[in-house]
This record gives sequence, C-alpha cells and structure tokens, in this order.
Amino acid sequence: MHKYVIMGMPGCGKGTQSEIMCKRFSLVHISVGDILRWNIKNHTKMAARIKRLMSTGRLIPDEFVENIVQHRLQEHDWNYGFMLDGFPRNEAQAEFFLESYDIDAVIYIDVPAPLIIERLGSRRVCGNCGATYNLVSAPPKVAGICDACGSKELIRRPDDNEVAIRERLLDYEEKTLPALNLFRRKELV
Repeated sequence: MHKYVIMGMPGCGKGTQSEIMCKRFSLVHISVGDILRWNIKNHTKMAARIKRLMSTGRLIPDEFVENIVQHRLQEHDWNYGFMLDGFPRNEAQAEFFLESYDIDAVIYIDVPAPLIIERLGSRRVCGNCGATYNLVSAPPKVAGICDACGSKELIRRPDDNEVAIRERLLDYEEKTLPALNLFRRKELV
C-alpha cells in the first residue's frame, strides 16, 4: 500500500497529476478541495461557511480541514493506497498528519508564480460534472461544451478571481512552504 501527499502552489497541476498517477497505480485521489466543493454543491450544513471562506482565497481553519481529512481516510476505500491533494496546508497540519499517518513520500510540483496566475485565470470547470479545462492549454474539444458530459455550463471557480489567486499564493508562501520544509527535513520530498 502506498500513501502519498502531493504539494505545490495552487494551480500547479496537483489535481491533474494526481488523477494520472492514481489511474496508473490504482490509488485513490483524495482532494480536500473537491470535498469542500462537493459540500457546497450539495448544500450541506458546512456549505455556507466553506463558500464564504473559499471566496476570499483564505485557508480553511486547521481543525475543520483535519476533521474532513480524518473522516475521509477512515472510509478505507484505498486498498492500494492514496494520493492526498490539498492537505496539509501548513506546518501544524503537517505535524498532525505525520503523527497520525505514515506516508511513503511527498511529491512536490514546482511551477513559477506568473504561470500559476495565467493558468488559474484561464481555468474553467464544468458546473455539472466537475471536469476541468484550461482555455489556453487544454480547452474542451468544442468551445463552451464539456467533453465529459456535454454540459454548456463551463464556469470560472469563485476562487479563481485575481484577488483570490494572489491571496492564495501569498498564503502558500507564508503557510504551506513551512509544511513542505518539514517534509524535506524528514526526507520525504
């Protein structure tokens, strides 16, 4: 069983690369962002709070995310292992995670900030099935129509506006890089 964490700036391709690796190695992709967006889409009790926090680009509070991750990992549907995407986002979460779980490695994707801003500005998501596109580098086959489900609802995520993107990049530098450095000290990267 293999347990991995994938890290990098928002928009660096963690989700895309996770899906590729998970398919190739029969791993389960556990995306904290997808879990949060699922709660919003399905109008759960947590949806309003999550939506408010995500629209500002700020990180979701530690305890909240830790509970989501613990709950998801307790489902034990990851017989061959998992790829955890979107957690930990700071050093305290990294310490919590290392105390609770053994991981094999941290995969780090390094992409320059200007390219991140460009990528996120042109990202679109199908409002029906969640398929992700980039209008510049990976557009749908037919403009404005989802390849996966045929929906015409290709939307910009609320947290992909320029103010929120810059806030997320600043949060990454201030909060997530120390978590990555902790994993480096543990020789997991």
